[in-house]
Amino acid sequence: MPATPTYPGIYLEEIPSGVSAIAAVTTSVAAFVGYTPRGPLETPVTLTSFADFERTFGGLSPSSVLSYTVQHFFASGGAVAIVVRLATGSAAATGKISAGRSTALTVTARDPGSWGGTLRVATDNNTQVEGTFNLSVFDLAGTVSESYHNLSMAPGDPRFVEQIVNSASTLISVQAAGSNPPDPSGTVSNPIPAVPAPAGLRNKTVTAAIGPHKTTFPLYDPQADGAAPATPGQLAMLLEAKIRRGGGALGGVRVSAVGARLHARGATDDVLSLTGDGATDLGLAGTASPGARPLAGGADGSRPAAAADIIGSADDKTGLYSLLDVMDVNLLCLPDLADPALAGARVAVLSAADQLCRDKRMFLIVDSPAEWQSLPQARAGLAELDPVRSDHSALYFPQVRLTDPLSGLPRSFPPCGVIAGMMAATDGSRGVWKAPAGTSAALTGVLGLTVPLTDPENGLLNPLGVNCLRSFPIIGPVVWGARTLQGADALASDWKYIAVRRTALMIEESLYRGTKWVLFEPNDERLWGQIRLNVGAFMQSLFRQGAFQGSSARNAYLVKCDGTTTTQDDINKGIVNIIVGFAPLKPAEFVFIKIQQTAGQA
Repeated sequence: MPATPTYPGIYLEEIPSGVSAIAAVTTSVAAFVGYTPRGPLETPVTLTSFADFERTFGGLSPSSVLSYTVQHFFASGGAVAIVVRLATGSAAATGKISAGRSTALTVTARDPGSWGGTLRVATDNNTQVEGTFNLSVFDLAGTVSESYHNLSMAPGDPRFVEQIVNSASTLISVQAAGSNPPDPSGTVSNPIPAVPAPAGLRNKTVTAAIGPHKTTFPLYDPQADGAAPATPGQLAMLLEAKIRRGGGALGGVRVSAVGARLHARGATDDVLSLTGDGATDLGLAGTASPGARPLAGGADGSRPAAAADIIGSADDKTGLYSLLDVMDVNLLCLPDLADPALAGARVAVLSAADQLCRDKRMFLIVDSPAEWQSLPQARAGLAELDPVRSDHSALYFPQVRLTDPLSGLPRSFPPCGVIAGMMAATDGSRGVWKAPAGTSAALTGVLGLTVPLTDPENGLLNPLGVNCLRSFPIIGPVVWGARTLQGADALASDWKYIAVRRTALMIEESLYRGTKWVLFEPNDERLWGQIRLNVGAFMQSLFRQGAFQGSSARNAYLVKCDGTTTTQDDINKGIVNIIVGFAPLKPAEFVFIKIQQTAGQA
C-alpha cells in the first residue's frame, strides 16, 4: 500500500513484479495398475523405492507380474511410482476378542489377503487406569509389531480403542461392541507387591502346558539360575526362559511384568495353563485363558479376468479410475494386459486407458502380448490394436528376459517397467524432449529378448508404429524406436514421435496449472501483457534448456495474447485466448551418410 507522506524524507515501497512464475511439471511419475496379493485395494499408493513396495504390497510374488515390473522400474532409474492393486474376490482376515460371553472387539486386517492370517492379536489389563486395556499385534514368530496402551471401550474417551488403533495401525482395524474391556489373553497373575526372598522361591515347582506340550521345572534353582530375581521383571524373564525350554508351542510363550503383575501368553490361540505350588504362590494358577488370537479367513483374490475388472468405475473411482484424483502421474503401465488370458479384453481396456490418458495428460506404455512369439505373429496381431491407435500411447515389442530373484532363473516379462524406468531416467538427465530410444536408452538388467530382430525385420515393424527392442554387440539391449501408436507412416500424424507428444503434454499441464491466477482478473491489455510475460518466461526457460528447434527464441516458440486473439465478444463472455506455439525437436530416425569418390585433389 502506498505510504502517506507526513514528514520530509525518503519513503521506500516494494512493488509486486506482476510475474507469476510457471514451473514445469514432473514427467517421470509412473502408475502401475494390476494384481498383487497384498496391499490396499484400488487405492493409489505413492512409492519412492522398491523397499516401499515391499512394506506395503509384500514384495515380489510369482503370481503378480506387476510386482516384477515395479522392481524393474526402480532398477532402471525410476524415482516415483504409484501402484493401484486390483484383486478379484479378495477378502480380509478377521478375528474376534470376547468379553465374557460377548464379543468386545472385531479385529480385521487392514488390507485384504491371506497375509492377514499371519497376524496374532493379544490383550491384557496390565494398565495403570482402571477399566482400560492394552492391545498388541504379533507376527507368526511372536514378535510384537504394534502395541497400544491404556485403551478404553467408551466412545467419548480420548483413548477410545477405535479412534486410537484405526488412526495409527498399518496392520489392523478394530470395531468395538459393548462397554466391557476384552478378556486378557494368556494368564495374568495376582498383584505381586514384592518378589519372595530366595528361600521362598526354592523347592517350588511350576508345570506349563499348551495342548500336548508340557514342561515341569523348579521355579528357582540357585545353582542353575544364579542370583535370585529381585523384581517382577527379573522374575518374568526367569519364568519365560524356563517355559520356553519345553519347546513346541511353549517355545513361543512370553512372560512380561507390567506394574506388579506377571502376564504369560502363547503366540497362538491355544490355552496356556500354569499349575504347581510355585504358580499358585504367584497367583498364576487357575487363571488360564487363550493366548494371542489369530486372524483367519483372508483371501488373496485372483488376477483380473475381464475388462471391467481393470477399467472399474469412474463414479466409484475404482480400477483405472482410481487415478482420477492423483495429480502428478505421467506414465501409465498395465502389465497384466499382456497375459494371453486377457486377449479378449485388451481393446476395451486400452480404449478406456487412452481416454483417461487424454483427460489427465498421461502417456500409456503398451506391452506386446506374450503370445507374440515371432515377427509374423506380431504383424498379424497388430490388426487387433488398430481401433486403439492413439498418440497418447506407444507399443513395445518383444518382451524382455530378466532374472527372477525368487528362482534365480531367467523369465520373460512385459517391458513396461524397464521402459518406464528408462524414460524417467532420460527425462531427468536429458529432458522429456529427448527421444527415449537409441544407444543411450539401455535396458537395465535385461538378459535378452524373447524375439531377436534383425535390421530388415525391424524395418517391417517401425513403419507400422511398433517400437522394437534390439540387442547389439557390446551395447546390449536397447530401445530402437520412438514412435507413438499413431506414428505409422500411413497415418501421417503430427504426433508421430513420443518425445514430441510428451513435450506437448508437459507444456499443456504446466500452463494449465501455472495460469490459474488469471481467473477473475480484469480482462484487458494489462492482463494480456502479464500473460505474455509469464508464459513467455516459461517458454524461454525451455528454449534455453534445448527443448525446441531454432537458433533464436523467435524461431523456436511464440506466445500471443492480445486484442487479435481475444475480441470484444470474447471479453463480454469472460474469455481470454492464449496461443502458444513451439517448434518441437524430432528424433534423427534415419541418418544418411553420402560418400563420393573424387578424382585427383579436392
